[in-house]
Amino acid sequence: MKILTFTGKTPSEALKKAKTDPNYNQMLHIDTKEIQKKSFGREAIYEIVMGLESDSAEPAYPRVNTQNKNKPLAQKSADVLYDISYAAKQISKIADVKDPLFEYEKSKPSEMIEPKELKEIKSEIAKLGDKVKLIQNMFWDEKAPALQREIPSEFAEIYRLASQSGMDREHLDTIMRITLEHMPFKMRENSATIKRYFQTLLRKMVTVRLEAAPSIGEKRVMMFVGPTGVGKTTSVAKLAARYSYLMEKKYKVGLVVLDTYRIGAVEQLMQYARMMKLGIETVVDPPEFASALDSLKYCDYILIDTMGSSPYDKTKIQKIYECLQESNERYAIDVVLVMPSSIKYEDLQITYDSFSSLNIDTLMFTKLDETKGFGNIFSLAYETKKPISYFSVGQEVPEDLVCASSDFLVECLLNGFNRSKA
Repeated sequence: MKILTFTGKTPSEALKKAKTDPNYNQMLHIDTKEIQKKSFGREAIYEIVMGLESDSAEPAYPRVNTQNKNKPLAQKSADVLYDISYAAKQISKIADVKDPLFEYEKSKPSEMIEPKELKEIKSEIAKLGDKVKLIQNMFWDEKAPALQREIPSEFAEIYRLASQSGMDREHLDTIMRITLEHMPFKMRENSATIKRYFQTLLRKMVTVRLEAAPSIGEKRVMMFVGPTGVGKTTSVAKLAARYSYLMEKKYKVGLVVLDTYRIGAVEQLMQYARMMKLGIETVVDPPEFASALDSLKYCDYILIDTMGSSPYDKTKIQKIYECLQESNERYAIDVVLVMPSSIKYEDLQITYDSFSSLNIDTLMFTKLDETKGFGNIFSLAYETKKPISYFSVGQEVPEDLVCASSDFLVECLLNGFNRSKA
């Protein structure tokens, strides 16, 4: 059967185009669908898929598609990619078709084995599907400058995804080199196995700190530092709610506020403290810091919200450092650097370097719901060798908080953020 497609701004317009074909009366209607949704400045496009038996086709002169003449190059490329995608879907449908002879033979108890010919056909179809993907990736002409050779065609899709995620190019080239050197050749025959191998490798290259509750008689003191506007105060509130209400054991939680520069931030955290009935202390000068911690020594968790600071504002960072020095001998403070996932890797690196004088213990990333690229997070964690503790995936308190896992990060990096998998 020959598959024919006709497109138009409406289903009726597409049908009119189909009726102009001299073989219309011999066609079988297969499907009608919307292939491009209407949006600002862009018309909707509908497609009608018709089937025509080869024997019934009438000879006709080839028709010139005048619609494509005035299309911009980007639109033409999109049409070609769509046609390839459609072909891939048709291949998948063919692969699911069962051999009638096999269905008949299945009724016989003694013969339950799939015919060898059908297995060979399915194998060839699977290979053809992978070749379609390779053709699609040819439209994205990307080479790795740090490698001695071009990226092999079967790796083009995974290389494109990782590169577009915002991952540092040097890190990506290192990973590709390791993959090409160690991946068994047998696994390269299938794009799915290539992607799984790459995912496994990425997961092993990112470290996370698993959440651990304090032991009996111990307390955990966590200080959250980072630039202005990254969501430190909201993150502290989420964790306070998590530790005091959402875990198997309801722990006693206390809050300390160093952010006296922003009155709104102090009021916001105090509001959360009142709602959750938590103790809260405000610190203006470093000498007051140790006293504030002593006032909350009955708590299992003490969470410290600090003033936001530009990476270039050494004065504020120095004040935080002085607070840490005041309590260095009496409390083991876990310093968490909070950064947004929505900035490029170079900016994340500058931020980390600026706050590194505070002896960063773990990393926390916010605003995962506001970006499409996650390679920057991977690159910073890989470069600094610092574990990731939490991800913030929205503004809701306390729901939009995720304990870090390498599986979740790699899933976001290669397939995009999916709230249902958070």
